Amino acid sequence: MARTLTLDLRDEAATAALAARIGDGLRPRDVVTLTGDLGAGKTALSRALIRHLSGDPEEEVPSPTFTLVQTYDLPGFPLWHFDLYRLSGPDEVEELGWDEIRADGVALVEWPDRLGPLLPPARLELRLAITGPESRRAELAGFGDWAERLDGITP
Repeated sequence: MARTLTLDLRDEAATAALAARIGDGLRPRDVVTLTGDLGAGKTALSRALIRHLSGDPEEEVPSPTFTLVQTYDLPGFPLWHFDLYRLSGPDEVEELGWDEIRADGVALVEWPDRLGPLLPPARLELRLAITGPESRRAELAGFGDWAERLDGITP
């Protein structure tokens, strides 16, 4: 059973603060999915999360739109940032090494609908929506052990 949390993010700094709180709760084998319309803040949140985990506010964090996946060797665990938009389904995700990645790293996944049956039952789902020129709404759903771990994300 999922547990949900809704947060209003007034600006990009609030998005970065949420990313840091999520990052502080990540563990190896976690999956975080990101959904939302174009411009909703998926890339901004991903960039802030990876920069927080790396400890480098200037870390280069390109969008994986064309490369499909970007990898980061972070303190504590490796992180793979996927953008599955250009894939047609789970078979192509498996070709990227999905099973190996899930063995010891963290997967940050944009367009998670492409995962199909590969979507793990324990995960954090994050849906971002535009609510104003700078503001966003974040709807988080914790499945499996993430249901209890959501407590660590609240401001």
